[in-house]
Amino acid sequence: MSSDTHTRTLYEGHILQLELLEDKWEIVRHADAVAVLALNAAGEMLLVRQHRPAIGAVTVEAPAGLIDAGERPEQAARRELQEEAGLDAEMTLLTRFYVSPGFCDEQLYVFLAGELRESRLPMDDDEEIEVLWMQPQAVLAGLRDGTLTGSASTVSAALYAALHSGAGQ
Repeated sequence: MSSDTHTRTLYEGHILQLELLEDKWEIVRHADAVAVLALNAAGEMLLVRQHRPAIGAVTVEAPAGLIDAGERPEQAARRELQEEAGLDAEMTLLTRFYVSPGFCDEQLYVFLAGELRESRLPMDDDEEIEVLWMQPQAVLAGLRDGTLTGSASTVSAALYAALHSGAGQ
């Protein structure tokens, strides 16, 4: 077996690149992303409902989006919160993780939003988003019983919120 690493680019798009590594592994190089856990005074979690063409379904997700070139993760989190929900906040990094490291290098940075205040930026042209607030336990229950379709960001944020509810965040 050769120690040389051979990589061939099969596709290059706006947010991802597909590579074939050593004629064996298909690797997706994907832009990193952020997700925001925002809770109101009632302990409800901010969610956005939107259609996701990749899965052909409407999802309920924590506000999230890609990190733009030259942007720090915290800046991206604040921008996404402003675009999707008309809010700004102080951001605290909760965690970051690889979304699907078996084939993709995308990292997701999950932030806790504190001191919520109104501040709107225009939404992306391709986004049609409905903002809703739900108790974290209801989000988890909906994900568990299939009445809600979520994402890694939704599950992460809801689990954190449910585990820390009443714990003096």
